[in-house]
Amino acid sequence: MSNYQEIVNLNIGGTRFSTSWHTLTWVPDTFFTALLSGRIPTVRDESGAIFIDRDPNLFGLILNYLRTRDIDLNNVNIRALRHECDYFGITPLSRRLALCDEMNHSSCGDVLFYGYLPPPLNSPVPSRHNSSCSRKSSTASTTEPPTNRTHSRNSSLDLRNVGRIAAQEPLSRCGRGHSRTASLGNADCSRGHRPPEINTWTDSMKVQIIKAHHNWIAVASTHFVTGYKLTDACGWYVVFQSPVQDSPIDRIALNAKTGGTGASTSGATASGTDIMLGIASGSIVRLWAFSTHGEPVRRTLIGTFNLGVRVEHLLFVGLQLVALAGGGRGSKCGVWHTSTQHWQVQDVAHLTTHDTAGSFLLLGTNTGHINYIDMQKFPLRMKDNDLLVTQLYKDPNQEPITAISVYLTPKTNLCGNWIEIAYGTRYGSVRVIVQHPETVGHGPQLFQTFTVHQSPITKVSLSEKYLISVCSEYNHVRSWRVTRFRGMISTQPGTTPKAAFKVLALEAIAAQPHNDCGPYGEQDEEQIFIQKVVPDTDTLYVRMASNGKRVCTIRSVDGSAVSCFALAECEGALRPRRLLLCGHRSGATQIWDLSAAIDRAAKTVQSVQTAGGSNSEDKRASEDDATVPDGGPTPDELVRLLSACDLDATPVAVPQSPNRPIQAP
Repeated sequence: MSNYQEIVNLNIGGTRFSTSWHTLTWVPDTFFTALLSGRIPTVRDESGAIFIDRDPNLFGLILNYLRTRDIDLNNVNIRALRHECDYFGITPLSRRLALCDEMNHSSCGDVLFYGYLPPPLNSPVPSRHNSSCSRKSSTASTTEPPTNRTHSRNSSLDLRNVGRIAAQEPLSRCGRGHSRTASLGNADCSRGHRPPEINTWTDSMKVQIIKAHHNWIAVASTHFVTGYKLTDACGWYVVFQSPVQDSPIDRIALNAKTGGTGASTSGATASGTDIMLGIASGSIVRLWAFSTHGEPVRRTLIGTFNLGVRVEHLLFVGLQLVALAGGGRGSKCGVWHTSTQHWQVQDVAHLTTHDTAGSFLLLGTNTGHINYIDMQKFPLRMKDNDLLVTQLYKDPNQEPITAISVYLTPKTNLCGNWIEIAYGTRYGSVRVIVQHPETVGHGPQLFQTFTVHQSPITKVSLSEKYLISVCSEYNHVRSWRVTRFRGMISTQPGTTPKAAFKVLALEAIAAQPHNDCGPYGEQDEEQIFIQKVVPDTDTLYVRMASNGKRVCTIRSVDGSAVSCFALAECEGALRPRRLLLCGHRSGATQIWDLSAAIDRAAKTVQSVQTAGGSNSEDKRASEDDATVPDGGPTPDELVRLLSACDLDATPVAVPQSPNRPIQAP
């Protein structure tokens, strides 16, 4: 008992503290009870005080709690204080801080949280002996009827049940029926609580790719794809699942509302087809059609095609499935046409980038050319087996084209030959070309050139109100306001950028195709960037593409890391919804409704810009304030993100500024 009255002198990070033995040890089984009992070796300073290398400010709060059993949390970083309590083993205070911290987080998310899709119940495990369903003949189409609704836990390991699910398995938008513990199944797996065969394929359950079209989404894991549909009455529910693929899935493409155009299978027609799904693994492309109007859902394998080289892009242009591969002279374009049931592959040398506009597929090349393929005329060229790749424009300096964006103006619908194209080059140039009725016979004309970037352009977007470009220097963004007269772009000499900011993303180059920062959104609406700073993070930052301002911050409701994301424009009973779809390493998909947040952010900027209308100086100040690039993570947020990221192990793309060629006079 005499020890309880003994004074203990402490040196915490260079700051001296004096307290009693009893104060430090009244909480049992802590760092201090072990220290003062001799179970932990002590280090003393020159005055004999026990030295502990921790934060003195946070320790002062903990010591005050040990003295008074009370604590003042005003202006205190609760997470940092909780970390110190865990270090010292002050369990009573740590539990209180944990509750305070969790009050700001919920498994139901915040007001933007829109839905939770758990990992598929019949999660398949690939097997060399049972994967015959993925080795169908490339010439014959087969119809595979789904099995019944009944699923057992063991049946998830049986490939015979994969992809043969019932048409409609209801899933609540709020995730009702799924506990928070269940949503952390991937974490349990890493701790060894699942069977060994499941542990082997834990990473294969991670959501790799998400694609959306209308009110449908396709969620791809490593070896299979699950399709969901959104309705106002039922929310999200499972509709189809693809067969298991032997090889990992690299790309997927989804096309909803195919107009009932069925796939011919052995002389029969799969009538009522409303979903088409393309999957690329290496150079192999498989295409399925799903008829979801009746019970059960019918899945038809249209065909298995070989591009000859690894597929880098897979997309639908209208009803045509298009597979593209770059790589200089080895570039290829493969097209499957719905009505002719024909797969065609053609070399398209020097392919570097692409974009779509209606029925046109535009191709940028390494030689400075912009070519196009008109998909509507594709069936007319079956006899000569030619996709008719036609040159549309040639860069005046023959700079390699690395990004392209097409904007179809309201004039396009009236006369059909008014088109605006923005493109970027490897040397940092951004150019806008315009074709209008007066110059149809001469092709598009160069309208304006910007040379403010010093690194290769990776993305460019031309919309109704803005021209946005992104270069490879840590996703450095420039945005310009586009002035229009009667819907047509008009000349504004001396145009200056509206904003300049960076959308930092420290992710491996190989993972970026499925985590493209944007910009996302329709060309007549406010576009946004999605910023994922580090690879293993549960936090995304949504920013306006026009000025970099933050729209909102998205955090995983279960703490699992975001593995991929996509934006979906979904129809609703009252208004369209802009949904952010986040795939997670746990195999779950979390959905966030950004519509209200984007509208609110856009209105805020507009109100700031018009606030000083009567005073020119106030107006300029308001506009300058509105364009401050403060939308990304704050220094504190960035440090917190980077603290969980091994920068030495993270491949960071350091841009190399190419030697810019001399501009032609």
